[in-house]
Amino acid sequence: MWNERVVPRLTDRALSVGQVMKQRQLVCAGLAGRVLEIGFGSGLNLEKLPAAVVSLDAVEPSEAGWDLSAQRRAAAPVPVQRVGLDGQHLAAADASYDAALCTFSLCTIPDPALALAEVRRVLAPGGSLHVLEHGRSPDAGVARWQRRLEPAQRRVFAGCHLTRDVPALVTAAGFEVTAVDQFYLPGPRLSRPWGWATRLMAISPA
Repeated sequence: MWNERVVPRLTDRALSVGQVMKQRQLVCAGLAGRVLEIGFGSGLNLEKLPAAVVSLDAVEPSEAGWDLSAQRRAAAPVPVQRVGLDGQHLAAADASYDAALCTFSLCTIPDPALALAEVRRVLAPGGSLHVLEHGRSPDAGVARWQRRLEPAQRRVFAGCHLTRDVPALVTAAGFEVTAVDQFYLPGPRLSRPWGWATRLMAISPA
């Protein structure tokens, strides 16, 4: 009940604040054509999609998250359909999409390497992957707190990890990272274990 009903609502509130929405706009820049979104959540990225996007296929395991997105989907400028529940196992054929989007979801997917391999499979050669994620801080003191807090974080927030190295995961999946920006999200110093963020774009090689 907690993970299914409460966590999606907490996530919707926490990740819809102004500074995070600005980062969503930046990570969505350059999306075009047929887009796959892994971890669609409550649809917070929909209002940031560029005009070049023609459709969006959503993978979202949470029924509560999908329900929360209803008004945003109705107002979306492109067709939105739910095509799966698990980013680790995609039903799409190879090279089905022009671009893929993943925001604040690689932290929770049980096997992010498998999910990224699936994304690479369904992206057309030269297709772009756009990622916005929190993860392991390069600051030793913050990283120590992340390791200490991670067991509780995973229990309370549906398996969310604090210590994943997002650029390393994307590179290991065979993508060519073409742009990366890492920073702390604005907020008090106490929020830093949760606030180290990575925004990147990568290309699926031929």
